[in-house]
Amino acid sequence: MLDLIIIGGGPAGLSAAIYALRAGKKVLILEKGSIGGKITSSPLIENYPGFSKISGEEYAEKLYQQVLDFGGILEIEEVRRIVPGKIKKVITDCGEYEAKALILATGSTYRKLGLKKEDVLLGNGLSYCAICDGAFYKGEIVAVVGGGNSAVTSAISLASFCQKVHLIVRKDNLRAEPILVSALKKYSNIEIHFHTVIKELVGEEELSAIVIHDKEEKLLETKGLFISIGQDPETDWLTDITLTKDFYISAQEDCKTNQAGIFVAGDCRAKEFRQLTTAVSDGTVAALQAISYLKER
Repeated sequence: MLDLIIIGGGPAGLSAAIYALRAGKKVLILEKGSIGGKITSSPLIENYPGFSKISGEEYAEKLYQQVLDFGGILEIEEVRRIVPGKIKKVITDCGEYEAKALILATGSTYRKLGLKKEDVLLGNGLSYCAICDGAFYKGEIVAVVGGGNSAVTSAISLASFCQKVHLIVRKDNLRAEPILVSALKKYSNIEIHFHTVIKELVGEEELSAIVIHDKEEKLLETKGLFISIGQDPETDWLTDITLTKDFYISAQEDCKTNQAGIFVAGDCRAKEFRQLTTAVSDGTVAALQAISYLKER
């Protein structure tokens, strides 16, 4: 019998494990893919307190080692189903576990364009986060793809220090909130391309240009491309847990789900901002809530 099972081995889940382990709880982390989550694909992190510069892979390794130092156990298994109750059951592709409390830290995945070289150029001119990586392109020509709040916010952020920003929009209008659209129009160095899709990424080791298509194909030289077409939470396998219309787990800042003893942390939680720091914060809160729940029992 475990005190706590944490589903997800990214920053949120590993941070939660550290707090629970330090409180003397018997903890198991279940991760279906790579330890550290999608932060491992970031070549350089400069906005995490305490590290002026660190790669996502190195950060994840340090965090995982800290979990191991406290006696944590992580198994690479895919969770298929959870059963709520006084004792929670977790069924994986390898077996079944029981625990008194659960933390769901399954994360989310960035939606991709589905183009050749997209994975190869990630971190070499291609990014899914302008807030994280935008500063590397100061004075350069960049492009953002998307028409929602995230894309428009990214374009505005980049326009303040980039030479020019191309905003690539598949439809004939922006879906962002009116206040954001108004702010966008104040920047003379933002050019909006409506009815436009990206057909090709140009560059071998680094992005040098993109091929776009509206009425005809055009080559746009750009040092950076920021893909802002949304994220998908890893929650499609969940039942009995309340989700939002976008399939994020519904929970307030206390990280409590609709099921007693089941908590949520990280990018799979419904919230406004999804950053490394907010994932770690969620992990802390969820672990402390779980510890409190266990004490009450």
